[in-house]
Amino acid sequence: MPEERAEQLLTPSEVAARFRVDPKTVTRWANAGKISSIRTLGGHRRFRRAEVEDLLVASGLTAGDGGQAVVAGGAATNGGPAAPDVAHRDSAS
Repeated sequence: MPEERAEQLLTPSEVAARFRVDPKTVTRWANAGKISSIRTLGGHRRFRRAEVEDLLVASGLTAGDGGQAVVAGGAATNGGPAAPDVAHRDSAS
């Protein structure tokens, strides 16, 4: 049986850096069901890297230098991106 690869997980701060928002905003998104999270044994949230990357693309963001998000074609307006729209991501498929 082949070895299963460990799933890459991100902290709220790492997700926030990619979306250019505060880590508390990422927690609010998780509480609202906009992004799924896993709880560690200590109760801390972790986010799946693949899901975060999918949401970045669906939100019109791409991975830039240093792992931070940049709006495709220019800088973010109104202080940053809107919350990820999971329903929009699903309908784009």
